[in-house]
Amino acid sequence: MSFTYLKKLPSPSEIKESYPLPKELAELKARRDAMISDVITGKDSRFLVIIGPCSADNEDAVLDYVSRLSPIAEKVKDQLILIPRVYTNKPRTTGEGYKGIASQPDPEKKPDMLAGLIAMRKMHIHAIEESGLTCADEMLYPENWGYVEDLLSYVAIGARSVEDQQHRLTVSGFDVASGMKNPTSGDFTVMLNSVYAAQHPHHFVYAGHEVKTTGNPLTHVVLRGAVSKHGNCVQNYHYEDIMRLIEKYAQMELENPAAIIDANHSNSNKQYAEQVRIVKEVMHNRKISPEIHKMVKGVMVESYIEPGSQKVGEHIYGKSITDPCLGWNETEQLIYEIAERNASAQ
Repeated sequence: MSFTYLKKLPSPSEIKESYPLPKELAELKARRDAMISDVITGKDSRFLVIIGPCSADNEDAVLDYVSRLSPIAEKVKDQLILIPRVYTNKPRTTGEGYKGIASQPDPEKKPDMLAGLIAMRKMHIHAIEESGLTCADEMLYPENWGYVEDLLSYVAIGARSVEDQQHRLTVSGFDVASGMKNPTSGDFTVMLNSVYAAQHPHHFVYAGHEVKTTGNPLTHVVLRGAVSKHGNCVQNYHYEDIMRLIEKYAQMELENPAAIIDANHSNSNKQYAEQVRIVKEVMHNRKISPEIHKMVKGVMVESYIEPGSQKVGEHIYGKSITDPCLGWNETEQLIYEIAERNASAQ
């Protein structure tokens, strides 16, 4: 056989029973979900900042990071809602490399899926406990959703997953804000078709069950830049890009038009320091254009304690082992500037 079945994994309900979310944290999540929903639907003028490491590879450093975000979140709460990135699954273009704590709890050891599922759930619970902030993660594997569905306040669907039918249908059953990234080709129509699919009800097979969903009206787009046929990065966060997006949104007649701008990846050509400039341009365009102000609801920023990135095994505390990230000092300054610019754009 092509498959070797190594072990049967516990069901989501079994993992949840062993590692439950305390009632008070469930109540906190419900409040946070409602606030984020109000931003997406236009009821709340605050701005979303989805920020944190490219990959959540080390629980101690991640908890240190989110604990630093907590007092800042309190200071800017009238203008911003901070959503920590705790990304436990990492897409790999060629299939090679570190795939995230959910697959490989120790980046220097072999994959261990059971330990990974437990580490993923524990990290998200501990992050909420540590910071009072519920987090974002990328849904790389739809079948993993059940293990964290009670923990996340934001879900991202990546550029390589956004065309996949199972991802689209699974998001249609979510009740939290879910961002569909543009594909690596940059095609807005593909991205908007994905939003359309996720906003509507479906009947399909999921996790060994026949299921039906009601549709997720909080599904929206995430612009992360693209790669041309010549391999060059093509940005899509500029004024003209957002105006084109607004036009295409109107043609699709989708619910709750909204966009999040990913300041890294192809928008920055993975030049992590450029994220600061990119975010400032986004905030400027929101200030000068009522249409863009209404459409752009937040930004994504890759940030950690130490700037840049390292190779697996270098053991530099709080430094990314995947894409390079902003360091803490730049991060703190940027958050305060976003808050100030959002206030001035009201």
